[in-house]
Amino acid sequence: MGKVLNCGDVKPGCDFEIRGNSEEEVLMNAAEHAKTDHGMDSIPPDVLEKVRSAIHDEGESRAKGAGAD
Repeated sequence: MGKVLNCGDVKPGCDFEIRGNSEEEVLMNAAEHAKTDHGMDSIPPDVLEKVRSAIHDEGESRAKGAGAD
């Protein structure tokens, strides 16, 4: 089963969706997206943890936005 990251779960207002076959692939694609679309040359450890916690299995429903109830 594939993995998915909705960038807006980490960076509100961004509707970019990142997919991959593994968490590692999603993280690599997320790093490229962060660099090209958000101007981030590196991802700070606290942001990386938010990204990791926002990655979910494809088809799994997630609440919109970080900290949503």
